[in-house]
Amino acid sequence: MKVIIDASNVAHFGKGNDSSPKLANILSAVKALEDKGYDFVIMADASLKHEIDDKEKYVHLLDEEAIEEVPAGNNADHFILELAEEENAKILSNDLFREFNDEFKDIQSRRLPFSFDGEKITIGESKKPKKDKNILQHICNDILLSIENKRWEVYKGKEGIEFSPLNIAKESIIRMDKSQQDGVGNKIEGLFSKLPMFDKVMDMVEDVETSAPYVIFVLVHPKDYKEAVKSAGNISVTIADRLRLDKRPLIAVRNDLFMKPGTFELNILYSDEVEEEAPFNVEIKINSHDEVFIKKNSRNIASTVAGRMGSWKFPFVAVKPDIILEKPGEFETYLDKNEKYGKKEDK
Repeated sequence: MKVIIDASNVAHFGKGNDSSPKLANILSAVKALEDKGYDFVIMADASLKHEIDDKEKYVHLLDEEAIEEVPAGNNADHFILELAEEENAKILSNDLFREFNDEFKDIQSRRLPFSFDGEKITIGESKKPKKDKNILQHICNDILLSIENKRWEVYKGKEGIEFSPLNIAKESIIRMDKSQQDGVGNKIEGLFSKLPMFDKVMDMVEDVETSAPYVIFVLVHPKDYKEAVKSAGNISVTIADRLRLDKRPLIAVRNDLFMKPGTFELNILYSDEVEEEAPFNVEIKINSHDEVFIKKNSRNIASTVAGRMGSWKFPFVAVKPDIILEKPGEFETYLDKNEKYGKKEDK
């Protein structure tokens, strides 16, 4: 492990109003890190040489380059944080660096706190790195942007509408026939409530009627998936009745990681616009902190991509650990041509 010793902070530990920063503190820190087998560099503010208690020995260490000074014109704290980020190093310091929290991510996971008992230093542990709570959405967004860059249309709605089977039917009708927006809610509410519930949910992919005019991808949070599937038949009948369609639209419910619980979005396509196979498969390279979580959600990632692209079958999503990606939240995504899709990639 690499460690940057914040020499000024270490030297000032325990300093009274009438005393000077202690070189002995720095030397004690050096010995402790050497005993642990860590690589380290001592980085000091240029002003420390004027304040330290043993100036002669300190200057000698500077001359031997055992201690390095922050280059003139640089803020010492900022320079140390930047160096730590570049070198992926820890920082031995009790400074919380609060003023730099907006610029440097998760500083406290880099910082090694310390204390002294007499001349003996005790080095603490840094805090565990914070995980990216929205990493699933960030991964999906990165994949979809890459797909867009290959000239494919992707549904972008993420605001979410309050989830209920009735609202799904209303919103579908409004989008499919703008002329029926006025009063559509009251007109279909009674009809929807009178429809018998389906005892069994059809597999919408296998039972596709090629003559169906529309396919409605209902994008929901995984917690709402079962209820949406259960109501798919009634939603389809309601829409067909209100729009006087000869064939009922097909309802394809998809888990969508952009949706919050209790919300939905709709990706409505003509049936001939829907692809049987996803044109691309996905490879996700991920840091070790998030690997298990992303693997558990790989099918939800695939569902999100399929629902927003408009493909019946999900892309294959491969999740692979990568030691170069060290921090929580770090990932890379790549698209691979789906050989089953044939030569339609450049559609």
